[in-house]
Amino acid sequence: MIVESHLRAKPAGGASLALGLTAAAGAAVLGYAALVERNLFELREERLEILPPGSKPLRMLHLSDIHLVPSQAGKINWLRGLAELEPDLVVNTGDNLSHPKAVEPLLDALAPLMQFPGVFVPGSNDYYAPRIQNPFKYFTGPSKSNGRKGPKELPWAELFRGFGNAGWVDLTNRSQSIAVPGLRLDFSGVDDPHLGRDRFSGFPPGSTTSGIAPHIRIGVAHAPYQRVLDYFADGGARLILAGHTHGGQVCLPGYGALVSNCDLPTWRARGLTQWEHNGTSVPLNVSAGIGTSRFAPVRLACRPEAVLLTLTETS
Repeated sequence: MIVESHLRAKPAGGASLALGLTAAAGAAVLGYAALVERNLFELREERLEILPPGSKPLRMLHLSDIHLVPSQAGKINWLRGLAELEPDLVVNTGDNLSHPKAVEPLLDALAPLMQFPGVFVPGSNDYYAPRIQNPFKYFTGPSKSNGRKGPKELPWAELFRGFGNAGWVDLTNRSQSIAVPGLRLDFSGVDDPHLGRDRFSGFPPGSTTSGIAPHIRIGVAHAPYQRVLDYFADGGARLILAGHTHGGQVCLPGYGALVSNCDLPTWRARGLTQWEHNGTSVPLNVSAGIGTSRFAPVRLACRPEAVLLTLTETS
């Protein structure tokens, strides 16, 4: 009986060792996701042949989901350095804040970029502070506000005012044209679809082939819900820019995003794809974003990014 008891104890020890190794591996992955990868900021570069013949190349910097906390010095310094790219235009697709006191450091971080023309639309985390969420709820559908207390409002008016004072154009449920040498950019933007605030106002009037300079229509939204992408496609957009998904944030290597936090298919959660609707095909760029909620500060197989789009004439 003593020998029998001794033999039974060995598997228990082996199981404990396996559990320990599994826990250690999990802790290592979590540590990497929380301390390393979420700070590995990178620039993704894309090239699109969508401009009218004879147009000069246009360099457009797409920023999204900065989710700034005032103590994030590394992120602030990286954002300031993006001005060295000298873009022709900056497009900000929202969720800039993750803390009530983040507006001043955000505007300071973006000050070098705000010397260039820009447009912006808001996300939910420009209006409201992030809240602790059960991460498994994302597998059942887009996140929602819950609980008896409403979300805490962020100083979004101060943020909008700061962008506006720098000359960046507010596209919240409105359209506006911006002139660049030899080209007119017709923008249409919406308020955050994730909050159900989107109201498509159409694109600025006028034929895309009339006038002194040719036009190109660009749709801008924070969250790439399919209804909004369809609005833009029906309106004649030649390019759509969005964020919100964080690229899935925690992805499986070799597979990709597990969730998109909206009704966009997960394989579209990051990168440049073609949105097909009613016989039209429109390039859709979804940024994986630069930050995360301060309550979920991890990224795995999904590095934070800004996107530099170089638009050239169609061949």
